[in-house]
Amino acid sequence: MDLGASLAGRHVLVTGASSGLGEHFAKLVARCGARVTVAARRRERLDELSATLAELGSPEVRALELDVTDAGSVEAALAAAGRIDVLVNNAGISDGRPALDIPLDLYDAVVDTNLRGVWLLSTGAARAWRDSGQGGVIVNIASILSFRVTGAVPVYAASKAAVLQLTSALALEWARYGIRVNALAPGYIATEMNSEFFETDAGKAMIKRIPMRRLGNPTDLDGAFLLLAGDASAWMTGTCITVDGGHLVSSL
Repeated sequence: MDLGASLAGRHVLVTGASSGLGEHFAKLVARCGARVTVAARRRERLDELSATLAELGSPEVRALELDVTDAGSVEAALAAAGRIDVLVNNAGISDGRPALDIPLDLYDAVVDTNLRGVWLLSTGAARAWRDSGQGGVIVNIASILSFRVTGAVPVYAASKAAVLQLTSALALEWARYGIRVNALAPGYIATEMNSEFFETDAGKAMIKRIPMRRLGNPTDLDGAFLLLAGDASAWMTGTCITVDGGHLVSSL
């Protein structure tokens, strides 16, 4: 089965698309022939990405500046994007400090980006889908830290756990409107944001605790992502798929 076949011609909006997994997911759906809207705060990165997406096969590409924490910015972006079929809530940031060292403004920034952003984008898209009667698909990017914790990321872990509960709650409420809400929980994936950490002794020790003994590559997420975004998961909602090299089942 070609999991990406049903995305051809569909309109996919990816937040946090200027780098990392958001950029990867945007390229993935472009290869599947989807129309793609990429949104993030760094417009210059989006403009570069847009040209690449067109080369990869997307029939239509839009780039939108978006602050997922700002209701006005979200409303404007959704209006500019027009009718979308798939919303990928990928934008996220981390804290990276022990709890007692985290100032309130950093706490607010992490929670607002990781949770409030999902709320604002999801409810905005869902209103349009409900009113049109056509339904839609939401893929929330959670984390294995939605389930278990490690040191120095208390706010990130809490916000990602909340994303899973929100996924379930919205799936329950919106199933009657033909709106499916699922989540993808990656393990540790090699990206530009974490590359320096995994070169440290602590990072190398963490890799050894992954049963498969390696970091994930962004492409390791492709199958699960395409399943949740496309028609092959038409009877799935409120589900979270974990892709982590066995990390969650490793011994404590």
